This record gives sequence, structure tokens and C-alpha cells, in this order.
Amino acid sequence: MNSNSVTSPKLGGDITIGGDLTVHRLGFGAMQITGDGIWGPPKDRAAAVKLIRHVVESGVNFIDTADSYGPDVSEEIIAEALAPYRDGVVIATKAGLTRTGPNQWPIDARPERLRACLEGSLKRLKLERIDLYQLHRIDPKVPVEESLGVLTELQREGKIRHIGVSQTSVEEYERCKKSAKIVSVQNLFNVQDRSAEDVLQACERDGIAFLPWFPLGGKGGKGAPKHAEIARIAERKHATPTQIALAWLLARSPNIVPIPGTSSIAHFDENVASASIELSPEDLAALG
Repeated sequence: MNSNSVTSPKLGGDITIGGDLTVHRLGFGAMQITGDGIWGPPKDRAAAVKLIRHVVESGVNFIDTADSYGPDVSEEIIAEALAPYRDGVVIATKAGLTRTGPNQWPIDARPERLRACLEGSLKRLKLERIDLYQLHRIDPKVPVEESLGVLTELQREGKIRHIGVSQTSVEEYERCKKSAKIVSVQNLFNVQDRSAEDVLQACERDGIAFLPWFPLGGKGGKGAPKHAEIARIAERKHATPTQIALAWLLARSPNIVPIPGTSSIAHFDENVASASIELSPEDLAALG
């Protein structure tokens, strides 16, 4: 990955993932286009389809989803909105979590299940190959070598282009690297929760993408972050706290690819505008 390739300032510059996937650094997370509790269909499916089309029309070309969002619903809406996909649009999805109800996320990363999940995602997304397929969680009941082993098999079969992992420690990440070529890590990370700082540093060292989930902080990862210094900077720059939180992530590391999600076009447009906000060295020092 060439993390120094910055050619699209409007969307945070560009980043190349896995050596051959160049996307704008400000992406979109598609979790919120489902029903309450990330369960079932959205209240207004037509609005969700319209939002996804607007995302791509606005220039965002990296969309992150998962088979567990709905389940299945997010992937189906993405395909309804975008298939056949325009050139340069990258859809990343994940497997390894099951759903038993709203806000319930049991882990199941058995090899046979991951293979079935991949086949299901290909069908729902109307794709022949997933550009970035991520292990959503390491299953404590399944050796990660077995989970990643089946993903590398699927990669050899041409059904997966690149492999990523989600919510890992540095130790787990190092172990994963022995079983597959890992091109991205997706961990909880935002201006208020930096517990994955060591994982980000490992990604910087290895030149791979770091995708922060819940990039805005706030309650449940949604809404404006409650941070006094962010509020002060936002007021001074005539911006929202949400925009400052995203601008901080973009400034924090060239390896970071924020994937803020929303079900609102207006909120999406607000998020996109964050890429045009420049934080001074003083601003960054104040945020720590």
C-alpha cells in the first residue's frame, strides 16, 4: 500500500490497499441502512437505496458492509442501488458474526460457515469476487489459522481479492499475518477511544490500511462526540463536532480510512465536508 498517495483532497486523499485497490480515504459504513438494532429492513428502503446512490455520486468509492448487518439487508440494498457497479467502486464486506436478534452478535467463524457466508455475500452483492473480505471477529472456539485458511482457499479460487481482519490486538494481528496476507485491520478507534493505538502503529509499520469503526465516538458510536476541545475547535471553524472528529482521524495517519455511517443524506454530506477541514498543529496538539 502506498499510504503517501494523496490525489483527492476533497475526500481525504487516496490510499492504495493491497497494492492494487486505490480508493479515497473517506469511505462509507453501511451498517445504519438497516432497521433498529441493525436488525431487519430499514423503515424506508427507497430512501436507503437513494442514499447509497448518493454516496457514490458524491465521489466516495469505498463502502464497508457485512453479512450480519440486517442480516443480509445491507448487502442487498447496496446491490439494488449500485449493481452493476461503476469502475473504481470497492465494496468491502465481512463474515464471522451471526445474528439472533436486535443488537445481538454471537461469533461463529468456523471454516464451513465462512465459506457459506462468502457465497451468500457474492450472491447478494451481485459480484463474482469480493475486493476486500474481512474476518469480522476471531472466534475463541476456532483457531484463527482455520478461519483464515478457508479465506485464503477462497482467495486462490478467485472469489476474494484481499483479506482483512477486524477488532484484533497486536498479538492477534501478528498471528493472522502468518496465515494470510492481511491488507487491512478494522478496529474501534476515535478521538475519545484510542485503545487501538498500538494496532494503528502496527498497520503504519506494515503499510496497511486501518479502518476505524465508530469513528465519531459518541453514544453507541453515533451522534456528536462529547469532547470539550472538539467543541471549541468546531465553534472556531464554524464546523460541527462530528466534522472535527472525522478531520482528526484523517489528519492522525495517512493509513486511516474512516468509514462513518448514516441513514441520512444530509448527515452524509456533513461527513464528506469534514475532508475539507484543515486542523492546525495547535488544534492537533489540543486534541492530543
